[in-house]
Amino acid sequence: MERYSGRQISRPIWRWKVDVKFLNPFVQAAVEVLKAEMEANTVRGEVTLQKSSLTSDDITVLINLIGDVYGVVMYGMSTETCLNLVSKIMGQEFTEFNALAQSGVAELGNVISGQATIRFSESGFKSNISTPTVLNGNGVEISTLDFPRVVVPLDTQFGTVTVHLALREKKAGEAHLAD
Repeated sequence: MERYSGRQISRPIWRWKVDVKFLNPFVQAAVEVLKAEMEANTVRGEVTLQKSSLTSDDITVLINLIGDVYGVVMYGMSTETCLNLVSKIMGQEFTEFNALAQSGVAELGNVISGQATIRFSESGFKSNISTPTVLNGNGVEISTLDFPRVVVPLDTQFGTVTVHLALREKKAGEAHLAD
């Protein structure tokens, strides 16, 4: 694994020619938010592309994007990682994944995604995010249909947060429900 140094990821992922212009804003936002909110040192794991359905982690936060960039971003983690993160963010010990812990991890996903969409906007892409959805329990199959997912594990001293991005750029003339 390599320590995330803020450098751009600009090469194709493996042998697939995947445009990663939507990956960098999320990775940068996640690293910055984790550092600012909980003084987390982040190490980026191997970036992969997955075309199959996702099987959820213990805790998965889903956020939809609509606009010039659309699709879904998911943040997956173990219950232990989630409780560690939420305990640090909220300044109190969490030993169970109760309503307050759910709210805390949802807000973490919301802040990261919001920061990423600000970066999109600075690059000329307008997008909005949905209210977070939190899945509690592993093994749920989540299909992103024909959207391949870029998967980036981010290791911290609190545990690993895996970012899954299934995003596309809206083509000229393409309409969406939110337009």
